[in-house]
Amino acid sequence: MSGVLDGVRVLDFGRYIAGPMCAGLLADLGADVIRVERVGGGEDRYQYPVTEGGEGPCFLQMNRNKRAITLNPMREEGRAILRRLIAETDVVVANLPADTLKTMGLDYAYLSSIKPDIILTGISAFGETGPYGNRLGFDGIAQAMCGAAYLSGFGDQPTKSYASFVDVSTALYATIATLTAIMEKKASGRGQEVQTTLFGTALSMMNFLLIEQALVKKDRVRSGNRAQSTSPADIFRTKDGWIVMQSLGDALYDRWVKLIGEPEWLSDPRFKTDENRSDHGEILSERMQRWCDQYTTAEALDLLAAARLPAGPVYSPQQVLDDPHVQATGMFTPVDYPGAPKPVPLLLSPSTFSKTPITLRRRPPTVSEHTDEVLASVGYSSDEIGKFKASRAI
Repeated sequence: MSGVLDGVRVLDFGRYIAGPMCAGLLADLGADVIRVERVGGGEDRYQYPVTEGGEGPCFLQMNRNKRAITLNPMREEGRAILRRLIAETDVVVANLPADTLKTMGLDYAYLSSIKPDIILTGISAFGETGPYGNRLGFDGIAQAMCGAAYLSGFGDQPTKSYASFVDVSTALYATIATLTAIMEKKASGRGQEVQTTLFGTALSMMNFLLIEQALVKKDRVRSGNRAQSTSPADIFRTKDGWIVMQSLGDALYDRWVKLIGEPEWLSDPRFKTDENRSDHGEILSERMQRWCDQYTTAEALDLLAAARLPAGPVYSPQQVLDDPHVQATGMFTPVDYPGAPKPVPLLLSPSTFSKTPITLRRRPPTVSEHTDEVLASVGYSSDEIGKFKASRAI
C-alpha cells in the first residue's frame, strides 16, 4: 500500500534519535528513505546491542521502513556517488553541525547546486548563529539548559528525564517543517533549507514557565513529583507499588475531596483554586498518601476510575510490555530481525489514519543491506559497485 509521501526520496544522514526519527516518520508516511551510514555501520547502530550483529534498540526503533547503504563521502569516489544520489533526491535529513555538513558536501548551497529544488532538513544542538552556534549537544544538555532539569528532582539534586523527550520533540518539529517544505515545493517548485534545534525545542516546551519567570519572578524550585500548578498531583505509594494521580480544576478536586472523605475542604480557603491548592500541595499530597496506604495499586486505581479521577500505575519496562491495554490495542508491531532472539516490538507512529493507514513495509535494515540495489537504481553497474567496495568508498 502506498503512503501519502509515495514517490518522495529521502537521504537520511541522521544519527541516534532526532534525525533518524524524523526520517522514520517520513518513511512511515510512504517516503523512500535511504539511511546513509559510514562503511561498517553508523555508531548509533551498535548502542546497547540486542542482536547477534550488535544492533541496538534505538537503531531498530528509529530505522523501520528504510533502506540502508554505506558510503564514505570523504573519498573521491564516494563524493561522486553522493552527487548522483543527491540528483535523485527530494529531501536530505541530517542532524550534524554546520561545519560537518560542509565538509561532507551536505550544506544547502552545495546540495542546491546539484538539485535546485532539494529540501535540506537540518537538526543541530544550537543552530548556526549566536554564541553557541556549531556547538555539539545532546538531549540531556538541552534539558539542563532550558530549566527542566533544574526544576526536576528532589532536594539539591537536579534531575534530567530518562526519556529523551527533547530529541523526540525535535524530531516532531523537524517532521512538520519537512512536510511544510514538501507542500511548498509541490505548490511552487522551490526547495529550501529548514532548521530545527534541540535547544529551541527544549525552550518551546518550557516557555510557559519562562514567561512566568519573566513577568512575575516566581523563582520556582524543584518539588519532586508533586506538581506546582495544582494539587493533589503527585506519585503515591500503595500497598504493592506506586500510582500517579493528577487533579486539575475544580471539578476534579471536588470529586477527589468526596472520595477521600474531607467535605470541609470544599469550603477551605486554602484550597479554593488550583493556585491555592498548589501553594498547600504538601498537605493534599500527604492526605492522598494516607488514602493510598489502605489499598493495593489495583484497588486504588479501580476506586479512582470509578470516581472519574485521572490516575495510572507507575510501570517498569516489563510491566509496560505486559499491560493489557497495550496488548489489546496492538501498539507494538512484532518484527523478525536477523540475529534477534525474538521478534522486535517496534512502535510505528501513534497517529492513525482512516484512509491512509501507516504500515510496516520494511524491517530495519542490516549494514549496507541495500547498497547494491540503491546504487544500481542511479545507474551504476555491478562492476562499478564492486570497484567501489574494493576501494572502501562504500
